[in-house]
Amino acid sequence: MEQYKKEFIEFMVDSEVLKFGDFTLKSGRKSPFFMNAGAYVTGTQLRKLGEYYAKAIHDNYGLDFDVLFGPAYKGIPLSVATTMAISELYGKDIKYCSNRKEAKDHGDAGILLGSSIKDGDRVVIIEDVTTSGKSIEETFPILMAQGNVEIKGLMVSLNRMERGKGEKSALEEIKEKYGFEANAIVSMADVIEHLYQKPCNGKVVIDDTLKAAIDAYYEQYGAKN
Repeated sequence: MEQYKKEFIEFMVDSEVLKFGDFTLKSGRKSPFFMNAGAYVTGTQLRKLGEYYAKAIHDNYGLDFDVLFGPAYKGIPLSVATTMAISELYGKDIKYCSNRKEAKDHGDAGILLGSSIKDGDRVVIIEDVTTSGKSIEETFPILMAQGNVEIKGLMVSLNRMERGKGEKSALEEIKEKYGFEANAIVSMADVIEHLYQKPCNGKVVIDDTLKAAIDAYYEQYGAKN
């Protein structure tokens, strides 16, 4: 596993973005782990988060694209932080764009915030995590309505590796339905590999009891990719 992925896993835990315990998800599933990107609240955290996303996007898609699109609302700071990090790390200027939940009818009118998107633009979508793929259902027609746009892929921070609407993971379902790549900075398999019975800031985060709960969760909800 690349060093930046190990650091990102510890960063999620340190930032209390990735938590372990007993959680009820929006889907109604009872999960022993939970991720909330809304817990990134400081400038330092957002700067580091942007760097991790930038490295993962570089590794998976290269930098030969024009616009980084972050769906409202959590995708807005992600797209801004990551375009800044791409500029810092790689010297490449990428435009950021997000959508408004409601179109603005005055001043800077329209549904888009930030850069416009036009015919021929190559776009990477950035999100925190996707479980059902619902946000892509909303995002995809917005992007297609802007013209002849090529979507190079989707980047999320964590692949939960659980079933979406069918038997496959949400990322695999997105890939099959829309025809573009969908990747994550790390997967839960990476998290378990790095944290199981290993200290993180002096504390073992995933012990035998928690590992058994995670295994049981995947027995019930794990994706069949």
